[in-house]
Amino acid sequence: MTGRVKGAGRWVDEHEQDAYVQRARREGYRSRAAYKLLEVQRRDELLRPGMTVVDLGAAPGGWSQVAAQRVGERGRVLALDLLPMDPLPGVMALQGDFHDPAVLEQLLETLGDTPVDLVMSDMAPNMSGISAIDQPRAIALAELAQDLAGRVLAAAGGLLVKAFQGSGFDELRRAMQGDFARVVVRKPEASRSRSREVYILARGYRV
Repeated sequence: MTGRVKGAGRWVDEHEQDAYVQRARREGYRSRAAYKLLEVQRRDELLRPGMTVVDLGAAPGGWSQVAAQRVGERGRVLALDLLPMDPLPGVMALQGDFHDPAVLEQLLETLGDTPVDLVMSDMAPNMSGISAIDQPRAIALAELAQDLAGRVLAAAGGLLVKAFQGSGFDELRRAMQGDFARVVVRKPEASRSRSREVYILARGYRV
């Protein structure tokens, strides 16, 4: 057995034993990531009834589930991912690569003139395990989400974006501080402790 196969087996075992994975299955959420957003929601009351939300990197749909539950029938959730996503009540899903200008244009056309209250991104690159490669890719995805927020957010809107602490992180946070009234960093308990993953929450968009 190769080291790669052994490593994959360990990941599967750890995943199956993960308390949040088991909880998600019991409670009907599509992924353990739902609990990251739920924790931010409890602390910051980010999602409210009637909001329009864009969810980037949405598949398999854990965050979109949480958002649709909170914004209710008067709200709107638009989800985008490179991978297909099974239908969810209250969620319009688009499939495509966010790097592709045609996909971005499709997203903008779908939104129309509707101002967005919250852009959230759980996007992450396929990890190579090499920080010098992975970190710039992760920061670039966060910057893409920030760029979209600048195009679609309503006044005082918000942005919640995954980022990894390391090179480029402080610059990303400072750039967001220039666009928003309040910027904080959150590390949900559902985010694995060994991971450098955090979430930057920016609120009060300055149009």
